[in-house]
Amino acid sequence: MRKTLTLAVAAVALTGCGMLPGQLGGGGGEEKQQTTAQQQPTQEPTAEQQPTQEQGAAPQADQVIATRETKVASGAAGAGGTARADVTVLKRQGKTITLNWTLTVVDGEVNMHNGMGSATLDYSVSGVSLIDPVNAKRYRVARNGTGSDAECVCSDTQGEFLKKGQTVTLYALFAAPPADVTKVNIEMPMIGVLTDVPIS
Repeated sequence: MRKTLTLAVAAVALTGCGMLPGQLGGGGGEEKQQTTAQQQPTQEPTAEQQPTQEQGAAPQADQVIATRETKVASGAAGAGGTARADVTVLKRQGKTITLNWTLTVVDGEVNMHNGMGSATLDYSVSGVSLIDPVNAKRYRVARNGTGSDAECVCSDTQGEFLKKGQTVTLYALFAAPPADVTKVNIEMPMIGVLTDVPIS
């Protein structure tokens, strides 16, 4: 009787430790698996977290680095409005510079159809230029050839007659000034001059 009681107490004690035959080392492994499972979410970002990080980086690319608002005439008597140009990118890439900007009509109407071209029938933004104040040099929009039919490497504006609240996104490519030039002035037909715009 005493032997049976002693064996029963020993069996209960061993069961509490998780050391009965067939369960050797089983308890520790389970705890490790649970611990690993609990740690995994903190080690690897979930699919929901990743877009948040990407969205956080996007506004930096579209950050306004220069802006100018002015009244503009649209050609017709008494017509016109107020427009705002927001420069978002002025980036050096090797021997070229890319300029990106938006034009928003704050009030009235604005003729973008031929308002920023270098001639009356030029439906583009080829009239925009960069001015290097250090070397007193003007950079015109790049063209895809040298002949009279060469087109600018820039936005086409044909048919763009904008009304209040409307925005258009524009771009132009230029030859880059020397590497020591870190800021330029940007001259835009209708808008005027944006000064000391940093090159990235």
